[in-house]
Amino acid sequence: MTAHPEDQTETDQAEAAPKFRRRKEARPDEILDAALDLFAEKGFDRTRVDDIARRAGVSKGAVYLYFPSKDAVIEALVHRAVGHFVGNMADHITAWRGDPRPLLTQLVPLFVERVSDPRVFGVPKLIIREAPSHPKLADLYREQVIGTAFPALIALFSQAVEGGYIRKIDPEMAVRCLLGPFLMHVMLEDVFGIRPSGAAPGDLKFATLLDTHLSIFFAGLDPEPSPAPSSQKDTSHG
Repeated sequence: MTAHPEDQTETDQAEAAPKFRRRKEARPDEILDAALDLFAEKGFDRTRVDDIARRAGVSKGAVYLYFPSKDAVIEALVHRAVGHFVGNMADHITAWRGDPRPLLTQLVPLFVERVSDPRVFGVPKLIIREAPSHPKLADLYREQVIGTAFPALIALFSQAVEGGYIRKIDPEMAVRCLLGPFLMHVMLEDVFGIRPSGAAPGDLKFATLLDTHLSIFFAGLDPEPSPAPSSQKDTSHG
């Protein structure tokens, strides 16, 4: 079937139209995706708003329409990646009473699914890489993520200790032990280039890591056994 010249002209115009005209509702996400890619490639300092606009296929003015500064862009990236997720998880954790292990087991698949999204996983990697030279980024992540998750997890372990569901441990240190392997796992790959053996590109085997880590961590939470009743020696005669 032969296309009419006017039909071809309309097609060419549609293909040539800037992204921000074709998908207005997707504009903020396209800008954030472009920014995340550029921050990973060039670093936060070397990425200009012009670069973000060009990569997203929008004008510089369109970027500023949604994000008044480059700091606002990265703040939006953090919020999009983990803001709502961490808030919802903190609500579930805070409401829990009893042994924390069943709850943590329920949350693992949700966490793995979340960090499997490159747009999500790219944010903590970016923060780890940039935080030493940009303390404001570390402050931002601490405020929006760590400052929400840490208190909820500390309270979770505190009530479990008080209720006798787990052994008497320091709740704050327990949280650090719980989260530490994940951070080290990310750093080994992102900073030192040490990937899990046999992992495909882009796959850090988070499910395997967490399954291994929690099986060891949970065993260490078992309450200490009650002391056995002391047997009294029979000293009676006769």
